[in-house]
Amino acid sequence: MTAISACGGDGGSDTGASGATSATKGSAPAWCGTKDVKVSLSDGNGADTWRRITRKIAELEADKCPNVTGFVYTDGQGNTQKAISDIQGLVAQGVNAMVVFPDAGKALLPAMRSAVKAGATVVPYRSPPGGKAGVDYTDYVGTDSDQYGILWGEWLVKLLPKGGNVLYLGGPAGVQQSLDRLGGLKSVLDKHPGIKLIGQQPFNVTNWDPAKTQQVVTAALAKFPKIDAIAADYGAAMDSALPVFKQAGRKIPPIATEDSNQLACDWKKLSKTNPDFALYTNSSQNWMVRTAIQAAIAKAAGGTPPASLNVKNATAEDSVSGKPKPPQCDPSLPGDAILSSGLDKANLTAVFK
Repeated sequence: MTAISACGGDGGSDTGASGATSATKGSAPAWCGTKDVKVSLSDGNGADTWRRITRKIAELEADKCPNVTGFVYTDGQGNTQKAISDIQGLVAQGVNAMVVFPDAGKALLPAMRSAVKAGATVVPYRSPPGGKAGVDYTDYVGTDSDQYGILWGEWLVKLLPKGGNVLYLGGPAGVQQSLDRLGGLKSVLDKHPGIKLIGQQPFNVTNWDPAKTQQVVTAALAKFPKIDAIAADYGAAMDSALPVFKQAGRKIPPIATEDSNQLACDWKKLSKTNPDFALYTNSSQNWMVRTAIQAAIAKAAGGTPPASLNVKNATAEDSVSGKPKPPQCDPSLPGDAILSSGLDKANLTAVFK
C-alpha cells in the first residue's frame, strides 16, 4: 500500500511507505472485503500530537488489507474551507473509502453528502457532525463523549467535598465533542451546588493547541484567585500549561483529562511540590480510528463491518486510587507519546521523527 500525504500549505503531496507490512490475501481480516479500495483520513486540523498518532494507527490498520491500493491523508490546518476542499479533492483522486474527523461540524455536511452521491463511502468519527447517517454520510463511528465528563465529575466531587471552582478547557469553539463532555460533567456537578464552572461559557476555548491552552490558563489564573480543579479535553495541551502555575505563584490543582506520557511524567515530578496535584485520565482513544477505518473499508469493499460503531471508554489512570493504574510515565518514549494508543514503542517513536 502507498501512503500519500496532502497536508502541506500549498496543498502538495508527497509519497512514502506507510510503515506497515502489507497483508496477504490469506491473512486479511473479514472487514477488508475483496474489491479494490483507496482510503483516506481527513483532519480539520492535523497539527497536534493526537492527530499524528491517530494517523499512524489509521495507516497501519488500512495496511492490513491487500486490496487497499492507496492511503491519502489531508489536513485542513484549522481552515474550514480547506477542509471542505480536501474532501472534494479526494473524490477527484478516486478515493472511495473516506474517514473524516469533522472539526468544522455541520459545515462539512454538503461536501460529505456530495462524496456519498459520487459513490464514496464516507465515515466521520469521534465528533458528531450533525446530519444523518445514510443521507449526509455513510456511517458515524462515535464514542460516549458524555461519559468522559461523567467520570471526570465523579472523580472531582470526591476531591472537592466542600465545593470549589472548576475550570473546563474544551477544543475549538462550538465543537460537539467538547459540548458533549461538558454535558456529562454538568450532569454530575449540578448535583453539587457548591461546585461552580468558571470562565468562558459554555467552555474555555483552547483549539486543542498547547500555546493557546497556555494563554487560556494564564488568563484564568490572573482572573480567578481560586481555581480548585481543572477538567481538560486534551491532556498533552493541558501539560503544556503546567509551568504557568509556578510563574503565577500558584499551586497546580487536581486535573481530570486524557492520558499523555509527558503529563504523567510531569505529574510524577511536580506532585512532590504540588500536594493537591492529583491526576485522573481517560484513554485518549486514538485507537477508535481503527473502527472508522474498518467501517469505511468494509462498506466500500464488500467486507464484514464492525459489530458496533460505538466505541466505549473508561478510566486510564488515577493517582488517587491507583486503579486501574497510577499515571504511567515512560521516559524512553517522546513526551508527546500516548501510551494508551496501542502503538508499540517503535511506531510511537517513529511518529515523532
